[in-house]
Amino acid sequence: MRQPPIQPAGAFLILLNMRATTLGMMPGPSFSSAQQHGPRSATGRGFGGSMAEIDHLVIGAATLEAGAAYLERHLGTRPVPGGPHPGAGTHNMLLGLGPDQYIEIIAPDPNQAPPAHPRPFDLDDPALKLALEAEPQLIAYVVATPAIEAVVARLGASHAGEVRAMRRGALSWRMAFPPQRQDMGNLIPPLIQWDGARAAAQIPDSGWRLAKLEAQHPDMDALREAIAARGLAEVIKLRQSPSGRLIAHLRHQDGRESVLASA
Repeated sequence: MRQPPIQPAGAFLILLNMRATTLGMMPGPSFSSAQQHGPRSATGRGFGGSMAEIDHLVIGAATLEAGAAYLERHLGTRPVPGGPHPGAGTHNMLLGLGPDQYIEIIAPDPNQAPPAHPRPFDLDDPALKLALEAEPQLIAYVVATPAIEAVVARLGASHAGEVRAMRRGALSWRMAFPPQRQDMGNLIPPLIQWDGARAAAQIPDSGWRLAKLEAQHPDMDALREAIAARGLAEVIKLRQSPSGRLIAHLRHQDGRESVLASA
């Protein structure tokens, strides 16, 4: 019997009507305890001693089919359907990376009217639109924290975004999205706090795990300060570079490795 598509939280601060239906868990591959999770947690001063971890990676695409084909080429696995984001002008597909992390493919939804606000993750930026027409790419990541209000209070809403409560089905969460153009090209992540079960645990396990996430930028001091303030100093590898770039290193249980990156 076909399961209904799941729609876990993407990073959509502009939506208060986000939805998340559930998908029954499927048996996944066997990993050791250390392999079950990717680069997850680190103590940072921005969290007052609490822990932050990568929740999901975001692949931008001109169409969902192009994004799915991109992941199949790189990972040999097809993502599962997600669904539309009403009012945001986008829809998604999903690929599980174990019990705590996943990949979201996001693309403009041709069945929706143009949204009142810019689409998330700079999808309406002309340069990015042109790049995604050529090929999908990694464009962002979202970070989970158990103390989202404390983080936003410390950083200020003008930098971290406003906290919004969201709920659909059995899932509920709070989210804060940094204002566009203040996120250093999506290298400063949105924050999410799950109230109970996390969406990743309900997505079929692909067998892939996030081994390392790397961020590159010319203004290393500003990026390092922003990352540390969000408790991610030991989670994200930072490198000086002439331009901003995000690189995700993934490893499969069978030993295969792959890299997903921004242009």
